[in-house]
Amino acid sequence: MLPSLTSAEEKLLLRYADPEAATVGEDLSAKTLTALLDNAEFHGVLPIMLRKLQERGDAHLPPDADLQGKLHDLRQKATIATGQSMLLQYHGDRIMKGLAAEDIPARIVKGPVFARKLYRNISDRPFTDIDILVEPANLSRANQVIAACGFELGSNEAESYALQEFKWLEKENSSLLIELHGDLVHDTGMRRRLSLGFRELRVIDGDATDTPAALLTIAIVHAAGGHKFHRLQLCVDVLQGVRALRSPESEARLLDAARMTGIELELAIVLNVTGRLFDEQRALELAGQIKPDLSIRLARRLITTNTLLSVNSRDKIGSRLRRDAFRWIQRLAKARPHAA
Repeated sequence: MLPSLTSAEEKLLLRYADPEAATVGEDLSAKTLTALLDNAEFHGVLPIMLRKLQERGDAHLPPDADLQGKLHDLRQKATIATGQSMLLQYHGDRIMKGLAAEDIPARIVKGPVFARKLYRNISDRPFTDIDILVEPANLSRANQVIAACGFELGSNEAESYALQEFKWLEKENSSLLIELHGDLVHDTGMRRRLSLGFRELRVIDGDATDTPAALLTIAIVHAAGGHKFHRLQLCVDVLQGVRALRSPESEARLLDAARMTGIELELAIVLNVTGRLFDEQRALELAGQIKPDLSIRLARRLITTNTLLSVNSRDKIGSRLRRDAFRWIQRLAKARPHAA
């Protein structure tokens, strides 16, 4: 369980988690900083906090030996994580070349693309795996390419086909994980309403690749479709995706993408909670573009800022129940009718 944070400390955590927010200028106690570091590490935003602490300078840190030792260890771990990301990127590029040689259309999504396209400091967004997306019909051939690159299947084959997700581990280093997807929505109960695959992303992108609308669509599905709001990093990706929408045309393309893929519910909820967490008005305005139905109204009561911030706190059971209830709303929600 994470150290408890006061309301004021939660606001500090969110300032540290926001890549574009100004560095926290207050002099904090060793106890507060330690609690914030523990929470930041759990929520996947520790690299951003470490960068901001370094920018302000260690001279502003309290002279506490335990805190200094903790910071030293965390900085070493962050350096190792950066190296791991670079190694994963190498293997991802190698597999992509193999897929291209076999004439299998594919794209890397999420981690390294988010880091490169959405974050000013790439090191703010390390990643622990490489996600590759192909057409469902090409899963078998793509699996053969990954196996030929020295990886072995780490997930049950039949279940993987059902989920449209295969987990591959490097034979010599099992910490290197490659995930092959036929659809970024893995829950079979949800997939009858929403889907985000290679073909849909190509339509969203149009003549370009990794457009802001496509990246934000992926981030929304990742937060609410692949995971269940289990850490702040998911919403930080969404926050950065909103900031990357720099034109009315990009916003219109995002809303068109939501209708095409069936993620209006997810868009409304993810953007609403992200906007409230980081006081991002554009996220709230975009969320308001989706006319609320019963599922959205119910989901907004479940997925709140407190739900996100209490994932591993004393109220973690309450947070888990609310997030599980949201998943059932996703499974039971009906597709919205749209004019042809």
